[in-house]
Amino acid sequence: MLSLGIDPGTATVGYGLVRELYDGSLQAVAYGTIATPPGIPMWERLKTIYDSVTTLITQHQPDHAGIEELFFARNVTTAITVAQGRGVILLALAASGVPITEYKPNMVKQSVSGYGGAKKPQVQEMVRLLLNLNTVPQPDDAADALAVAITDIHASRYKNLMD
Repeated sequence: MLSLGIDPGTATVGYGLVRELYDGSLQAVAYGTIATPPGIPMWERLKTIYDSVTTLITQHQPDHAGIEELFFARNVTTAITVAQGRGVILLALAASGVPITEYKPNMVKQSVSGYGGAKKPQVQEMVRLLLNLNTVPQPDDAADALAVAITDIHASRYKNLMD
């Protein structure tokens, strides 16, 4: 199974592709960020995100995708722009026929580190260990997206056991 994990945003979108190998181990296939330049109209930023996610899907042909659910505490304006980015990401995935599961941030932390209240450095170190990488993936958005892809694979394993 090849999972595409997405950490949504509008300025920066993290993505990570993780493959489950036949022995059950996990392998990072690709990861990085989609950056949109500040100062351009929102519709142009959203089009860049849509086109970039569509290109990732075309290049890698993921079997499934996981995306982090929106979480915000204070800044409503930021939440609205992130929600717009999430919307075009969901559209790109759906238009490409990729099945999608959404994950709450604490579920991603729980799945990767074993503790839903884990701090970012702890989750990033577990991503490094689970994917057998030499260093913690950078930038943070890419590491977060890899964590979502790992969660997606773990959730699929569980679902397959229950079916």
